Amino acid sequence: MNLSFYLVDSAYCDFLRKSDPRVPYTMEHKSTRPFVGIVFTINNVRYYAPLSSPKPKHLQMKNQLDFLKINHGTWGVINFNNMIPVPSSCLTKVDLQIVSTDSEQDIAYKNLLSNQLSWCNSHKNAILTQAQKLYRIITQGKPWDKLAERCCNFSLNEQQCLLYRP
Repeated sequence: MNLSFYLVDSAYCDFLRKSDPRVPYTMEHKSTRPFVGIVFTINNVRYYAPLSSPKPKHLQMKNQLDFLKINHGTWGVINFNNMIPVPSSCLTKVDLQIVSTDSEQDIAYKNLLSNQLSWCNSHKNAILTQAQKLYRIITQGKPWDKLAERCCNFSLNEQQCLLYRP
């Protein structure tokens, strides 16, 4: 099964943020870069891991347990530290189809997303392994302080996910 890109509902993120301030903002006010991420399953829970658009600093950074560069950082990164459990009702699949009414900026953005998605699918096993390892260390192991400070509270957010009512 291939990965796809999704948007997550901002009201759901707001709900989680009430108990976990590390849950990122959806930034839906940014027309150039909405809150896009990949979805996969860890321990029978659907998780959403957001991507970040390419930035010059990504080229200098090293991959870490909670951070994975896409195509060496030239196409952005996956922020595993910000992954959240999410009900399917709060996800909207991103349409990458280029249409005649798309602006040049929209076309460039969809091309970037297509490149990111292709890379993610060709590295799917490594992505899932890394996400699962981070999850285990944060929820069952003894993460080092700086790692724990950067990550969402996966266990708490799983409890909150079960309580969420749109």
